[in-house]
Amino acid sequence: DMKLNEKIVAYSDMERVFEGGLQGVIWALPSSVCRQQARIAAKYFKGDEIILHATKGIEPGSLKRISQVLTEEIPSRRIGVISGPNLAQEIARGEPAATVVASVFSEVCESGQVLLMSEKFRAYTATDVVGVEWAGALKNIFAIAAGAIDVLNLGWNSRAMLITRSLAEMARFGTAMGAKESTFLGLAGAGDLLATCSSSLSRNYRVGQRLAKGERLSAILLDLGSTAEGVATTKSIYEFALQRQISMPITEGVNQLLEGREVREVLSSLMRRPGSIE
Repeated sequence: DMKLNEKIVAYSDMERVFEGGLQGVIWALPSSVCRQQARIAAKYFKGDEIILHATKGIEPGSLKRISQVLTEEIPSRRIGVISGPNLAQEIARGEPAATVVASVFSEVCESGQVLLMSEKFRAYTATDVVGVEWAGALKNIFAIAAGAIDVLNLGWNSRAMLITRSLAEMARFGTAMGAKESTFLGLAGAGDLLATCSSSLSRNYRVGQRLAKGERLSAILLDLGSTAEGVATTKSIYEFALQRQISMPITEGVNQLLEGREVREVLSSLMRRPGSIE
């Protein structure tokens, strides 16, 4: 029900989109189809384009970040990532927001700012592509947890506990994968986590809510009508962390929830864990 800017033109023909050549491409597809679609689109790229991807997920199975997938399939090498607390409906309404544009190429970051900055939208730059991509993927897991917990009508102490311990898990896993810990304290980490753990606009949050109410996952995903990246990400990250002995108790709990365990049982199990140093 939102009116798009008159300057926006939509095409269903990929060849027409690339007609005449492009300087910049924003890649915003679900992670599950990125490699397949990149292979299809590769022939249209000349190699000098700047690509900014906005996919907050990882490739199922390989656990490769989307920038890695695009690098493997598309001839363009100047690739970056857009990520942050960016709930689409709020941005479309013109509400103030900010994001992070990360790349190892300074010209990609600068181009991202030129393309995205406005009176209502700020774009900050960063070089930690690994951290920004992992932050965007991991926070979806904890958004599912937040949605489920909120069905129990618990207070602010519970919410604060969940969000801060989720942030600790994100940073623990991310640094194990080569990210900078400080990235998880910024917009792409804590900022995105706060937004998606607090809003019903988040698809992953809504999945958690509906699971906690006893609905089946298959029915929820069918009804959702859009991608909830956290569902596939949870299983992949849980299994990967288990193999490499990275402590991810909340991720394990969300995986149990997705497999049908009742939310109160999951919460009770987490609260009975042995004490540890923060």
